[in-house]
Amino acid sequence: MRNLSGKRVVVTGGARGIGAATAKRFLEEGSRVVVIDFYQPALEEIKRDLPQLEDTILADVSNVNDVSRAYKRIDQIWNGLDVLINNAGISIRHKFLDITPEDWQAVMNTNLTGLFYMAKEAAKRMLAAEKGVIINMGSTNGLMGYHYYADYNASKAGVIELTRSMALELAPYVRVIALCPGYVLTPMQEAEYTPEMMREVDNKIPLGRQARPEEMAAIFAFLASDDASFITGCTIIADGGETAGGLASQKAAFS
Repeated sequence: MRNLSGKRVVVTGGARGIGAATAKRFLEEGSRVVVIDFYQPALEEIKRDLPQLEDTILADVSNVNDVSRAYKRIDQIWNGLDVLINNAGISIRHKFLDITPEDWQAVMNTNLTGLFYMAKEAAKRMLAAEKGVIINMGSTNGLMGYHYYADYNASKAGVIELTRSMALELAPYVRVIALCPGYVLTPMQEAEYTPEMMREVDNKIPLGRQARPEEMAAIFAFLASDDASFITGCTIIADGGETAGGLASQKAAFS
């Protein structure tokens, strides 16, 4: 990708799954990378796996004090940043009527409020430097309804609208994009789905499989690069064709 070498890149939720694959991809592109995650064992593991990382920061993006502390550390290392991959997120599979206030708040706090906290601090620094890219983790769940993920779906719809509004206000200096994957085979996905459910998912995706984290990492790298210099304010869907014919709204056999 053009002009990623030397770029200062922060990846939230960067110790596992899509985040870890994304951190690795940016390192391969010659970028300088800091990973933020709230799970200490995973941070220790990624430090061993990717010793080229400039730092790993233990922080919960849903906690505004943690975010402030993380950015103080980033300023110490770099005095700014060029790219924010706003990837941190959680999901809980449950029926709408079973969602507790605590569950609702936990999902919103991480997926939407935490994303906002991270984006706002990044935008301040990027506007001061008159350059930067913020890529928010959306989802096809934010574009249409899915069974058993009402809180997650609502949070991702919020991410998409926040992205559009940010892109308008932060232009022309900062590009803001939402990457909206469909099903991606991550530890979070594997924890919620049985092998039978996984097969049902694969059967309704035209490409016949779920995405690999590395495929999402490649899209993040492209969108952050100068090859995507005219892309902002939009959603980029990467779902193997799942939503092309309304297939995502079909009720799977395991529902």
